[in-house]
Amino acid sequence: MLNRKVMDISGVSNVESFDNEEFLLETECGFLAVRGQNLHMKNLSLEQGMVTIEGLVHSLVYLDGSAAAKSKGLFGKLFK
Repeated sequence: MLNRKVMDISGVSNVESFDNEEFLLETECGFLAVRGQNLHMKNLSLEQGMVTIEGLVHSLVYLDGSAAAKSKGLFGKLFK
């Protein structure tokens, strides 16, 4: 991460959802929520497992299995 404005994340297997305030990524270490302002994806390569996110990053949170399922369920309900 560089100055909380640009970050490269490795080990990404899937991008579950994203908007300008939150990215939900499935990684080798579980689900990762990246929260902030004006977030956007600069680069995505699932073959290499790399994602580059730009914007002001406020927090990075790894979610356990139950929290990830709950988040996924919430997104599923919103986008039915």
